[in-house]
Amino acid sequence: MELVIVNNEKTARQFIDVHVQLNKNVPGWIRPLDKDIDLVFNPEKNKAYRQGECVRWILKDDKGKLIGRIAAFVNKKYKSKGDKQPTGGVGFFDCINDQKTANFLFDTAREWLRERGMGAMDGPINFGERDRWWGLLVEGFHEPLYGMNFNPPYYQQLLENYGFQPFFHQICYAMSVDTQLQPKFYERHAAIAKDPDYRAEYIDKKNLDKYAGDFTFIYNKAWAGHDGGKDITKQQALAIFKQMSAVMDEKIVWFAYYKNEPIGCWLNIPELNQLFKHMNGKFGILQKLLFLFLKLRKKNNKFTGIVFGVIPEFQGKGVDSYIIIEAAKIIQKKLAYKEYELQWIGDFNPKMINIAESLGTYISRRLTTYRYLFDRNQPYERHPILGVR
Repeated sequence: MELVIVNNEKTARQFIDVHVQLNKNVPGWIRPLDKDIDLVFNPEKNKAYRQGECVRWILKDDKGKLIGRIAAFVNKKYKSKGDKQPTGGVGFFDCINDQKTANFLFDTAREWLRERGMGAMDGPINFGERDRWWGLLVEGFHEPLYGMNFNPPYYQQLLENYGFQPFFHQICYAMSVDTQLQPKFYERHAAIAKDPDYRAEYIDKKNLDKYAGDFTFIYNKAWAGHDGGKDITKQQALAIFKQMSAVMDEKIVWFAYYKNEPIGCWLNIPELNQLFKHMNGKFGILQKLLFLFLKLRKKNNKFTGIVFGVIPEFQGKGVDSYIIIEAAKIIQKKLAYKEYELQWIGDFNPKMINIAESLGTYISRRLTTYRYLFDRNQPYERHPILGVR
């Protein structure tokens, strides 16, 4: 076997080709956009490089055929509550169905991480945010959501046989848009709606600056601090909203307010892979024209939940039901969507799991984030449950 470090345009192209060759005949696979993968490994565009470093390898057999790939990375900001050792990451793993080959790739990544002071490696994860390329698909081998990992079923055994153990499971939930919501949602909604100080609205693209500010306030109250997360600035939120605006459907992005102060949000987007699956990984001029054509023809009948949250002061009061029912008045009755799927919820987050299940959803797929401790005698611990000290 020949291990090759990715350090030029040719090897970067081969890094993508490994994934294509090993997955192209797997039912349900949708080729990711090449630009989205390249973006992860671009130091000028990926902010994770400010706090860490990464490396990529491809693996060839004795005849020069591509048989595997892996990336390894360290990030000073990456940590989970209760970690007893510095932990690095591995991701973008692809491999033929051969344990020796997989072990060689994992060994290579482990030694690189050990040299940089790491005591464990999590994977497959992203060198960056958790909303993309995070976790190994272990259940639900059908068309992935945009930015979601997809792999053949045998990858699970390759990781577990090496010694990786589940750190947490990532659960996705789906439902038909016309599903009748449970009576308790309407009851809680009615209780909140009696107070005129509460209101909910979908966004207006002409006023992204306002909603970016509202999102910043909600995010920093509801999420910052989880697993080493940090506050975001309004500038960062506005950049995200502007990036989303090209594909955003205003009527599926909702905010709730009390006395005109933001208290919760429910952010959804049309499921982009329903359009990108026609692009074969490319997004040049022709593909952009095709994307606009498909978008205008409303060929997408599925949307995806990416963020749902209520600030701590208003949790447990029914605000979540209030937002959902207010949005349902528009989404169920006036829009053309037929399917809805929630991006993954960690099994360490029972509150969000309860909300998802109470909507009448079913589990559509599971992914798993694995951990491998370098000290094989160290006691293994799963990701702590949120809210449990």
